[in-house]
This record gives sequence, structure tokens and C-alpha cells, in this order.
Amino acid sequence: MLNNARIEEVLSTLDRGLPQALDRLLAFLRIPSISTDPAHMGDVRDAAEWLCAELAGLGFEASVRDTPGHPMVVAHSPKGQRRALLFYGHYDVQPVDPLNLWDRPPFEPEIEDTPDGKVIRGRGAADDKGQLMTFIEAFRAWKEVHGSLPTDLVLLFEGEEESGSPSLRPFLRENAEELRAGIAMICDTGMYSDGRPAITTQLRGLYGEEIVIRAADRDLHSGSFGGLAANPIQILVDALATIKDESGRITLPGFYAGVEELTNELRADWDDLGFDAAEFLSRVGLSQPIGEKGRTGLEMVWNRPTFEINGLSGGYTGEGFKTVLPAEARAKVSFRLTGSQDPEKIRETFRAHIRAAIPADCSVEFHAHGASPASRMDISDAAFAAAKAALSDEWERDAAYIGAGGSIPIAGDFKEILGMDSMLVGFGRDDDRIHSPNEKYDLQSFAKGARSWARILAALS
Repeated sequence: MLNNARIEEVLSTLDRGLPQALDRLLAFLRIPSISTDPAHMGDVRDAAEWLCAELAGLGFEASVRDTPGHPMVVAHSPKGQRRALLFYGHYDVQPVDPLNLWDRPPFEPEIEDTPDGKVIRGRGAADDKGQLMTFIEAFRAWKEVHGSLPTDLVLLFEGEEESGSPSLRPFLRENAEELRAGIAMICDTGMYSDGRPAITTQLRGLYGEEIVIRAADRDLHSGSFGGLAANPIQILVDALATIKDESGRITLPGFYAGVEELTNELRADWDDLGFDAAEFLSRVGLSQPIGEKGRTGLEMVWNRPTFEINGLSGGYTGEGFKTVLPAEARAKVSFRLTGSQDPEKIRETFRAHIRAAIPADCSVEFHAHGASPASRMDISDAAFAAAKAALSDEWERDAAYIGAGGSIPIAGDFKEILGMDSMLVGFGRDDDRIHSPNEKYDLQSFAKGARSWARILAALS
């Protein structure tokens, strides 16, 4: 247990200082740091400067680093001989459209009472300013109580996460020696759906592609040409339909190379979560799990690769009816990847599969939309068990190792470029409405999130 005088004094300081911590967060949230909108370029820099000033005030060597896009904020604690931890978060936010669906101005944040407790309402409250500030408030309390931090820290706060992080990988390569640490802490995640604290230990990768098939040089009358001329929509859907078999497995040659089965430890942790696939689907008006046969629901969304058709277009789709054979058909597809699957090899195999279905007098072109491998963390590192115990102590229930069906490329970037694993610990909730109107962050998540990081700092020192 971490219930000792050294940590208890820090936790008491966090509790007493919560009103002031909330004032700081609300000030941060008032900065409209929308990275995708050029009109807010100055606001993004203002947010970076605000963060830099906060960190400098806590004794960090902090600076705002220019990139070809929005700046990075980098800070260091005084160097010692201890295992350094790198903390990563992002200070940019999503656009607020549609504005008319907000109950209050998105950059005029406020603490609200709701039937489920107090929440912090405003754009960026959960994604990711509120989460990022749980780091900083934990550091602040440690410094106030003990005069120094319990271990060496490197902080990297990004201003382009919501716009694709175009500057991040070059920045990591150029500054690898300065940023490299023992392990990275990433706060851009959430708790398990039942409110259990969690450490995300694996993330699926992503490969996306747009396909365009062209046939005749114009749309054709289906009475005159139907049955004789190529129909690019039919060609496309036939090719896509054969990528999965009746059991839900993907048929591309070599596709499952690198896919790994769950370890016994993770399987036990996931079984204990009591995930109900039918109940999960009922939240979106569905009831029947559709996927790879012989796999549990959590395996399918966290540990198995997928192929999905994200969009199809072609021909006449307006009002009324028009009997044509279209000249062109398009599809957007994506693969979620696990283990050590190679997205570039899968791209080659997928494109070969589509090309094999194209008649000689038709053409196909491809437009790539990103390719990042999956990330799996080495939980045999003692830091993971220590952090898990710290979370369990704070939330008074057993923390869990979980997976994530989505992708957080920064974890893979840290592994590839800096050679270190990441520990993904966040306190977001399923109903936080990130990227949507009326975004919120539970006051409990903010307060106990800061307390959790204080405990984790103690556990890893």
C-alpha cells in the first residue's frame, strides 16, 4: 500500500487546493486552441505560452519550441540519477461545430451540477486539457509539500494532435536524445466503462485506403448496356465482399502474420471485466454481435484485426430514379491491426486483391489514408504493476489492464523513435462527449486523476 505520510501529505494538499486548481483549468479552457483552424493559430500559441509559464512557475526548465506547424511545449525537472518519466498530453482542441447544439458557449467553461455529479463543461475539458492538468496539479502538490519531485521528469505537450500531428514524428527524431526516458505516460485515454481505473496496454493500428474504379467514359443507359458493359459498382462490391469469409476471418494472403493471442494474464483481466457484447450494442440500437466466430466481444474490439467498408459511392443517388450504369465507383475502407502486423505489407496485398478483380478495359486507382502499426506494451516492466496498485489504492477498486479498439499513434511513435513503452492512464468517461457539443469532464475524474498521478509518481520513484 502507498498509504504513508509522504504521499498522504501530497494528497491532502491536492484536496485543499482543488478550488484553485479548477480556476487554473477554467482559465486554460478559455483559450480557443483549435489547431485545425488557421484563424486560431494565435490562440494555439497562447495556450502553449500559458502552459510554459505554468511549468516555469513550478521550477521546470520549460520552453515553447517552434515547428513547421503549431509549437511543442517541452519541460524538464532538474536532472538526477533516477529513472526519468516522460509525460505526454496535447493542449489543442477540436472545432466546436455545430455551435447551435451547445448549451453554453464552448470557450466559456463552467462547473455544472448534473444528476450524476459535478462536471466541468467546455471544449477541451476531457480531450485533453483537463487530463493534462491532472499531471500538472500532481507535480504542483509534490513540489509544495516536498520541495522537489520524486523522480526526474520530461514533459512533452503537443499542439497538433487534433489535426493529425504532422510535426510530431520529425520533432521526436530531431530531439530524441533530449526526450528519451525510461517510460512514457500518456493521459489521452479513459477509464473502463463501469468507472474502473485502467491502464491501456495495447492499441490497434490503422490502415486506410480509398479505391476508385472507372469503366465506360460516361454513365450508360442500363437498358441499352446492362448485361454487356462493365458496372464499376458491381466490380467494386464483388471484390470487397470476398475479403471476409463466412466465419468473419479476413482472406487476404498472409494477413494474420504477426497477430498474437492474448496472454493468460490479460485474458484473466479482461474476463473479470464482465463485458456484455449484447448490452454494449444495445446502446446504439443493435443486439447481435457480428464478427469473427469463436472470439469474445472484448477480443474482437481490442485484440483482433478487422476490415471495414467505411463508405461507398457511385451512380445516381439523388431524388427519384435514374437507370444508369455508372462510369465510376468509389469506396473508403479501413483495417484495424493488432500484434506486429505490417500495414505496408497489408496495403500491398489489399491492392493486389482489388487489381485482380478489375477487367482489362477498366482502371483502378488508390489513395492512401494513413498507416500505423499496433502498439502493445510490455507489462512485465515492474512500473506497470506499481502503477496498477497505485490506481487501485486511489479508486478503492482493482484497476485493470485493458485494450483499446482505436489508435493512438503517439504510443507507437515513442516505441519506434524513442525506444520506450508507454503507459496510457486517463480518467475520461464514455459520456464525456469528446469531439461533440457539450463536452464535459467529471469533477471527480479531475480531482482523483491528480491524486492518482501523485500516487503513481510515488510508486515509480
